[in-house]
Amino acid sequence: MEGNISPNRGMAHYQIILVYDGTDFQGFQRLGKGRSVQEEVETALRRLNWQGRAILGAGRTDTGVHASGQVIAFDLDWTHTTGELQNALNAHLPADVAVRSVQEAPAGFHPRYDAQARTYRYHIYHQPQRDPLQERFAWRVWPPLDLSMLKEAASLLPGEHDFAAFGAPHKKGGCTVRRVFRAVWEQQAGGLLFEISANAFLYHMVRRTVYLQVLAGAGKLALDDLAQGVLAARPQPPGLAPANGLVLHEVLYSLS
Repeated sequence: MEGNISPNRGMAHYQIILVYDGTDFQGFQRLGKGRSVQEEVETALRRLNWQGRAILGAGRTDTGVHASGQVIAFDLDWTHTTGELQNALNAHLPADVAVRSVQEAPAGFHPRYDAQARTYRYHIYHQPQRDPLQERFAWRVWPPLDLSMLKEAASLLPGEHDFAAFGAPHKKGGCTVRRVFRAVWEQQAGGLLFEISANAFLYHMVRRTVYLQVLAGAGKLALDDLAQGVLAARPQPPGLAPANGLVLHEVLYSLS
């Protein structure tokens, strides 16, 4: 938001979009050991006299996973503009975390429970030898994958299905049915981009989905077998795509 917005007076509920490089984090959530994005943000907020116990987050990105659109919320007694709040937080945050935007939100807003959809992106690059400048944010796959096969694989995913073969519920015995709104592959210079949007995701669902599609794109998994994983929750070959290629791109609060 622009810095010339009228100053807030007293306690307010804020909605913030975060960008972070997840390479050196144990994940978003504060777990008591290892470095977390949540802890870094809370430390910065305490320097602004924040009195809360914990910020609210839209998603618990795993170790090494990045974000360009993580959403958080918190209450803060702040007497300046939202633009000044953004600048103050960025001044106290480490180099691998930044606030992209700040706005006031309704008092009851919850970034996780109010979300209507989440979009993740996964980056792959094709090169016979590793490239340290790309490796931090993309999975190197060689030889190149069959893009037409990947697109066919992605076309199996949209709809409401039991994705038990693609991930685990966050709570034991939890529901494994999810609704995928969109799943597409695109050619990029030197590689590929996969984008998937759903109402919610199972634990490791995106990385597992990418891994299985890569097997199909490499001719190592038949599309009919993958389809049975989607339509009948038939078990699939074990494996996960590396975390470094995954980005939480956007959290949507309206589907209109």
